[in-house]
Formats: sequence, C-alpha cells, structure tokens
Amino acid sequence: MSEISTENANLFVFPPSKSPHLLNPLVLAYIGDAVYEVYIRQYVISGANHRPNHLHKASTGYVSAKAQSKILEALMPMLTEEEVDMVKRGRNAKSGTTAKNAEVLEYRHSTAFECLIGYLYYKQSFDRLKEILDFALAYKRQS
Repeated sequence: MSEISTENANLFVFPPSKSPHLLNPLVLAYIGDAVYEVYIRQYVISGANHRPNHLHKASTGYVSAKAQSKILEALMPMLTEEEVDMVKRGRNAKSGTTAKNAEVLEYRHSTAFECLIGYLYYKQSFDRLKEILDFALAYKRQS
C-alpha cells in the first residue's frame, strides 16, 4: 500500500477564530485531544490486530491521562520556552471537570499535554507536532 500524500490534504480547513496563542488553553486541549486521539488510532490500526477490543485497549495505553502525564514528564526537557509556557497554561487551566481514572495532577498534566498538541496544531507547526507525537509513541512503546 502506498503512503497517503498529505500535500493536498485539505480535510481540516477550519482555522480557529483567534490566533492560537490567544485561545483558551482548554480550547487548545479540546482540539489537542482529538488530534492526538486520531494519531494514536491511525498508529494502532497500522498494526496487524484489528479486533475492536484490541484497538481500544492498545489506544488507551497511549491516550489515558496517566499515559499522557508520563509522556509530558519525559518530554519537558526537549520543549522550547514557548512550548513550556503553553504547557503551564494548560496545566493551570481550571476545567471544572474531574478525571474518572486518574489523580488530579495526572489529569492536569494530560490537559497540559493536549493543550500543547492543540497549540502546535493550530499554529500549523506540523513538523514539530510530528516530532512530539513520534516521541510519545516511542516513549510509550519502550515503557
């Protein structure tokens, strides 16, 4: 199977109403969650086992608050000052919701991770976004 060309991929053509750095960090986390989820689902589907239960379990290992919190911790030394600032905004955002299966700190860190993903996505820093997403995959595979 040939690789899918993203050169002319115009599927996601709705830019945010404001500059990414002006968006609420929870808005960035909202889109970041979706971007990360799709990335992980594509990765899991690229494997051989396509049973729905397997796909769900495999994906959860990457997208849970606990997993994202650990990924962010490992990622922090590699982030730019601008990215660290975005992580802090995401971590400190008051979401009004609580985590179902995570500690409060894990939940805040996973929100921070998703905020960073959303920020890079809306900034259209796709090379950097791919670096971070690839790091997340590699980190989780080795842990």
